[in-house]
Amino acid sequence: MTALFVVHVLAPGTVVCSPVFIFVRANHSAHRFRDLRARQHPSMYKESVVSVVLLATALVIVVALLAAAGAGKLARMDGATYPAAFTRAAITFGAVVTLAASVTAALAAVLT
Repeated sequence: MTALFVVHVLAPGTVVCSPVFIFVRANHSAHRFRDLRARQHPSMYKESVVSVVLLATALVIVVALLAAAGAGKLARMDGATYPAAFTRAAITFGAVVTLAASVTAALAAVLT
């Protein structure tokens, strides 16, 4: 161990020595990182994966809702009744969610 003596410089030419000693290990950085490595848990990485999955799910739902709204509006502009336009919007929403799920499954199969 190495002891460091704390010195305070108040003004040029004035030095005040503190009665506090700081004890530092000889190879403090290697020991510190070895201790941190033992304390790191995989749950830290799981939290980031969960946040990415939730963000991707929210993005897919927003895109599906926008596509459904566009399909419903185009159906109404084409002269469809409200129930028919709503049905087309629901089919479009389901198609976008299904497409996102199939792309995710294909990527998971490729990456693993």
